[in-house]
Amino acid sequence: MNKIAIVTGGTRGIGLSITKGLIAEGYQVAALYHGNEDAAQKCATETGAKVFKTDVADFNACKEVIAKIEAEMGSVNVLVNNAGITKDGMLHKMPEENWHAVIETNLTSCFNMCHAVISGMRDRKFGRIINISSINGQKGQMGQCNYSAAKAGMLGFTRALAQESAAKGITVNAICPGYIATDMTSAMPQEVLDSIVRQIPAARMGKPEEIADMVVFLASDRSAFVNGATMTVNGGQYMAA
Repeated sequence: MNKIAIVTGGTRGIGLSITKGLIAEGYQVAALYHGNEDAAQKCATETGAKVFKTDVADFNACKEVIAKIEAEMGSVNVLVNNAGITKDGMLHKMPEENWHAVIETNLTSCFNMCHAVISGMRDRKFGRIINISSINGQKGQMGQCNYSAAKAGMLGFTRALAQESAAKGITVNAICPGYIATDMTSAMPQEVLDSIVRQIPAARMGKPEEIADMVVFLASDRSAFVNGATMTVNGGQYMAA
């Protein structure tokens, strides 16, 4: 079987580490991006991934890019829904467009991408879908009603689709990263970073590679009996039952 994987938001941050981790395991990776051309070309040059520009919040755009990927690379075995944005603000001050932008990019994109690949996976009786949620989808976060709602929604989506797909040899799981050391977090004030680390029993932020390692496991045959699960990777900051 061809090892073809798609990683949305796969050219920067955690997504880039996931792309690299899957390539190291022998996958051909299609890394999707939306706007940053420089990061996309750097990803393609450094990793050998094929990069595809698309808007994962657009249903038809997702169908079109999946068709293009499968025409160029082959049938998709693994889908990692990693794309996400933040538009933080207290709810009473949040513009309506900031709610919709986050919900559509972070949650509706999962429906769009899964809808485009699920029939083929069912026909082939194999697939791995891995949804990257967040610790803040589990516990909530002040100033992130939109983001927390989207990331919590991903968890319900994961469990429902897992039940629909298990008999067809498809697993659907979620990963909830905690605070991970990326370019985005490194731009935060040091005193904010220090206050975050004080809340983490492991006394450090996570590494993007630690999320990638969990993705690689869930994409593999070793995880065949893991389905509908939420994997928390947060250094003990939030311990879900």
